[in-house]
Amino acid sequence: MKLGVFYEHQLPQPWENGGEEKLFGNALEQIELADWLGFDYMWQVEHHFLEEYSHSSAPEVFLGAVSQRTRNIRIGHGICLASPHYNHPVRVAERLATLDLISGGRVDWGTGESASLIEMHGLE
Repeated sequence: MKLGVFYEHQLPQPWENGGEEKLFGNALEQIELADWLGFDYMWQVEHHFLEEYSHSSAPEVFLGAVSQRTRNIRIGHGICLASPHYNHPVRVAERLATLDLISGGRVDWGTGESASLIEMHGLE
């Protein structure tokens, strides 16, 4: 059996100053601990325009930080939104290749479309 952790970065209201910074800092500390404890993988989603459900609009930045704070845990980028309004396929490949290089080959990738019309039509 393999064990992992999954992050959407949920932040319910009421929001306080520094809330998102604390949210991301806590998640990074948890992932460092998961790596140290021998967890096999971590996954980070991508979402846009969802105020409380997910503060994950730039997962590649967060995953870059994860790659430098961990040594063994697999780094999952998923789902990476497939709509070209969000992510051109060439740019996705470039970001994934760079993340894979700086992480020592630990990247896994998942793709799909969003679950809400707010997200799917947000950048049209």
